[in-house]
Amino acid sequence: MKNSVLIILLVIFVGGCANNDWRTASRESAGIASNPGDNKRAVIEVYAADAFSWRGWFAVHPWIAFKEANASEYTVYEVIGWRVKRGLPALRSYQTITPDRYWYGSKPEKLLSIQGEEAGQLIPKIQNAIKQYPWADEYSVFPGPNSNTFLAWLGLQVPELELELPFSAIGSGYADLDN
Repeated sequence: MKNSVLIILLVIFVGGCANNDWRTASRESAGIASNPGDNKRAVIEVYAADAFSWRGWFAVHPWIAFKEANASEYTVYEVIGWRVKRGLPALRSYQTITPDRYWYGSKPEKLLSIQGEEAGQLIPKIQNAIKQYPWADEYSVFPGPNSNTFLAWLGLQVPELELELPFSAIGSGYADLDN
């Protein structure tokens, strides 16, 4: 009886991982961000999606995207652990018209959206804070620093964002520690 329960749990655990292959997992837009060609206002948005594979049962991967007024693309910033293993900084940025892409099969949720004049005033503060991020070249799943640490740290540096990360933002407390 014990063995059959373990086998059933194992099948559910393995079968419940919809994103088993990162190469084929969706990276399409979730359709929740405004098109920068249509929305001329400044925009700041924070997204989070379930982490890849079984990790998504416990944790999220967040990122921040912003565009200045009349910009044709968003600038996205995120922290990614596998970049460190390749000798690259954990913190990366890129330009895109789709900042709301699925995180390797997991649909993102918009955690924060600020638009217009307020966003325009906060973007330089965010950019300055990003330049000062102390763990740009480091990554540790637990206790941090990781992708959740990055967003939590930005929230501490720019309190006007009033950023609230979900409970599953494992590593967000690392930003509060005296390191």
